[in-house]
Amino acid sequence: MSLNVSPDLLASAERGEVSDAEFVACVRESLPYAWDVVSTVMAELRSGDGGFADHEVAPPSETERGQLLRALASDAIRGGLERHFGAKLAFQNCHRVAAFDFGQVGGERHRAFLSPRASC
Repeated sequence: MSLNVSPDLLASAERGEVSDAEFVACVRESLPYAWDVVSTVMAELRSGDGGFADHEVAPPSETERGQLLRALASDAIRGGLERHFGAKLAFQNCHRVAAFDFGQVGGERHRAFLSPRASC
């Protein structure tokens, strides 16, 4: 699963001039299912008061699962999404996505989400 990189963005990347906004727009257009899941969990994070939100619905097909894997297994993509939305993402079991306020990273809920037990 590749990103759909426009010739202009590729030329910018070759010059070392890709902004987060350009990169995130490419991710949004290339991985629409992953974008929707991340956008939803981030919106839920912002509307709640616990510093945590998660999305546990399995993707409808392997294509969508591949988009989540591509987005969240890539440090560059995950980092771009985290900077864009202003929160930390976590991922488990090939489909469960969580968002944490940066202040919650390393806290009890974050550690529990990342634990081997939670991944079983």
